[in-house]
Amino acid sequence: MQNKFHGVGVAIVTPFKEDKTVDYDAFERVIEHLIEGGVNYIVVQGTTGEAATLTKEEKLSVLEFAMEVVKKRVPVVFGYGGNDTADMLAGMGDFPLDKVDAILVASPHYNKPSQEGIYQHYKQLAEKSPAPIILYNVPGRTGSNMTAETTLRLANDFKNIVAIKEASGDLHQMGQLIKHKPEGFNVLSGDDNLILQQLSIGADGLISVIANAFPKHFSEFIKAGRAGDLVKAQEYHYQFIDVIPLLFADGNPGGIKAILEMLNIAKNELRLPLVPVSQAVYDKLNKVINDEGLVS
Repeated sequence: MQNKFHGVGVAIVTPFKEDKTVDYDAFERVIEHLIEGGVNYIVVQGTTGEAATLTKEEKLSVLEFAMEVVKKRVPVVFGYGGNDTADMLAGMGDFPLDKVDAILVASPHYNKPSQEGIYQHYKQLAEKSPAPIILYNVPGRTGSNMTAETTLRLANDFKNIVAIKEASGDLHQMGQLIKHKPEGFNVLSGDDNLILQQLSIGADGLISVIANAFPKHFSEFIKAGRAGDLVKAQEYHYQFIDVIPLLFADGNPGGIKAILEMLNIAKNELRLPLVPVSQAVYDKLNKVINDEGLVS
């Protein structure tokens, strides 16, 4: 199986109108902005897409709309997560998983399963999924870390588990994955702020939040890093080093939606319990992206 998932993937936002319904016009603008910016693939309904507050019907509508707009110009990955294995298995038929390029599946949240529990969860999904699976390790949200040993066990045991979005922030763990991964398995960063360091040890790419706003910059950033041009990659790293912490200062996707509003791409609207960033953070973001010449 040829692995399409390298370079820059974008965890795409779900834009809302003032009444909190999905803003499909803005969603199309974001998609076109990303494709024109040269991203390699998009991830629909991940954390940044506020999947936790969309109904099943909305998730299906958003996914189908994205696929219609993309028209196979780039691969589409669908965020399909949960902490009830049986429910996830039963719900696979509710979405056109046979038509997406992969599903991004976060390690179960809240339950805090053992490593064997995590393995068995993904085993059950891999045996039934009609789409390739990208693992997602994000301990800051799930409450438990998926170790390199568990990830590699899954990667070796199931050919349709094709990559991992590694967002533990642990460079040693990422290094273990890169060193010992099987052929065809990609190790992707889930941390915008660490991508320079991760590229330097061989990461295959990034699933990014900030690339929603600056896809061209991040496409060039990752190309340079993967080609071994760390001097050029370092220039991009320092261009964004003051932006990224502010992006997450009041939670995700508040920061990126604030920037998309500044760029006149989408409204700064979120669904509760998420709220827009504070005015202080908004003003700092506005200043720093202007100071860095990121607003044309």
